[in-house]
Amino acid sequence: MLAPPWLESLLSASFFTVCPTHSDTPRSECNMFCLDCNKDAFCIYCRSSRHQDHSVIQIRRSSYHDVVRVSEIQKVLDISGVQTYVINSARVLFLNERPQLKAPTGKAVSHLCKICGRSLLDPYRFCSLGCKLEGVKRNGDAIKKEEEEEEEEEEEGGSYEGSQREIVQDTPPSPPRHTNSRRRKGIPQRAPLGS
Repeated sequence: MLAPPWLESLLSASFFTVCPTHSDTPRSECNMFCLDCNKDAFCIYCRSSRHQDHSVIQIRRSSYHDVVRVSEIQKVLDISGVQTYVINSARVLFLNERPQLKAPTGKAVSHLCKICGRSLLDPYRFCSLGCKLEGVKRNGDAIKKEEEEEEEEEEEGGSYEGSQREIVQDTPPSPPRHTNSRRRKGIPQRAPLGS
């Protein structure tokens, strides 16, 4: 997943605050985010006046945490590996990591978030979009480090592939496999039970 330029802004935006422009109107909470403008959250009235033809996603709340519907975000972002949940009949995912109060006790947890260690219900890798972004960054740093190490090896003499070839050539051949030339014939029979 290459992180689009708007993703970090989305994850750091403050949602569900009162819109400064439309504070005197009902439903003026900032729960929209424009992927084209890549700025702060805004309300439904701002959307109709300033973001009519833009790509906008709506943020929702679940247990005091920001979520986005899978049907909206998967059109613009690769969300594979992120744990999803069904809330109010809609499949959603969390924007950011949620603190885990206690480590689960008495149960064996087989799936954990690769970044924060939160237990996951299914074999996903991340608990939120924020954790996936962090995982992508870490993976990118690891790849960059590997490339730098390979470049250093090339400068020190010989390519990486050449050094791999030498290792393979120095390894002694494995012993030949012996096949059993005497195979059993028929079905083995057990001794009858005595009376």
